[in-house]
Amino acid sequence: MLDGLDDIDWARLGHAYGAADDVPGQLRALLSPDPATRDEALSDLYTNVFHQGGRFEASAYAVPFLLEMLGDPATPDPAAVLALLSVLAVGYDEGVLPEGFPVAEYRRAAEGGRELLAAKPPPWTGEDESEKEYVEYAYVESLSAADQGRLWAYIEVATYDAVRAGVPVFRTLLEHSDPGVRAVAAYALAWFPEDADGSVSALAAAIGAAQEPGVESTPGELATMLVASGLLGAAPDARWMADPRPVLRWAAAIGRARVLGAAADPATVEELLRWASAPSDDAEPVEGEWVPFLGGDLGGYAALALRQLGPQHTDRAFDALLDRLPTVGGERSLTVLGVALRLAFPDGPAAAGTPVVALPPRQRRLAEVLGRSTEPWLIDGQEFGNVAMLVGEYGLPRSRETMLAYVERVP
Repeated sequence: MLDGLDDIDWARLGHAYGAADDVPGQLRALLSPDPATRDEALSDLYTNVFHQGGRFEASAYAVPFLLEMLGDPATPDPAAVLALLSVLAVGYDEGVLPEGFPVAEYRRAAEGGRELLAAKPPPWTGEDESEKEYVEYAYVESLSAADQGRLWAYIEVATYDAVRAGVPVFRTLLEHSDPGVRAVAAYALAWFPEDADGSVSALAAAIGAAQEPGVESTPGELATMLVASGLLGAAPDARWMADPRPVLRWAAAIGRARVLGAAADPATVEELLRWASAPSDDAEPVEGEWVPFLGGDLGGYAALALRQLGPQHTDRAFDALLDRLPTVGGERSLTVLGVALRLAFPDGPAAAGTPVVALPPRQRRLAEVLGRSTEPWLIDGQEFGNVAMLVGEYGLPRSRETMLAYVERVP
């Protein structure tokens, strides 16, 4: 395994921290029998070839070796390798949900980027940090904003296509003995709409196999397969809407909303509204029900899916979001708040100095919920700057204290 790894001139390839000559060692460490060694290597790869959602020149070169690991049953932790490949393909999935990966849009954005990357100088490998910074970033910064966009879009598409070559392997892993591996394989398949036909049939077969007597499966595994099918254009059968397992009803509603949109049936609409309005603790998956989409945030994904149902459900969708918002914090508050803000401010941010009494009803209601709720402003008990920035973009006060004073201000 990993023949040819040392044939690549990794020092001439860049990742988030300069020359990628540390990547071969990290890839080899993923095969270590020691879990701590594997965890450290995985953490390093998430830091350098996938840094804060970004992909880099070296990212696409690492992918074939990760795929080779998946093809070997001796690889210690195939689910972890699958998860890394998935984020290398599409970044953080909150950026592409609920619609799925817009591959045609990315390919258009990448036009001309290959030539720009070919003209980029190799990364600096010396000890002088100032020289390193100059060599690594001066070229990119010399480009226009449009060319920078083309360059990074090409790098992302090149990495995406490298992962796409593994679609046949992902389909094979739907038959793995471990339900966790099968679930992450289904999650990986969800991002490749150009291969939907073969993947949908493979997912249908896997869903059937997981329900066979004597097969060890979990509701979370089945739910992941149903959502993946929906993202690839195949609506889950309506019979799943009556399943006694909540996570499967959730998954069926997510998948059906993705395909049916404004034509979604009442059962689908009601299921999404129920999840989108649920307090945070009530929407948490229990053991065996975890799904990889949106980090397992079932209520948040339902909130995102509401926007696919059409304007006839906007009022109820907004009510559901305001019911949930006071109970969520951290990244999950960003998801719910982002959907609520788009519904409340369809025409853009409020004008500077607008008094609360002059806001339209939805905007005023949202401001009041934010002013009277502590949890949405926090992450791990600390103030969450991303929430402050998000509400500020819509012309609202950037802290709970100033928001509360704003909504209680007497004209």
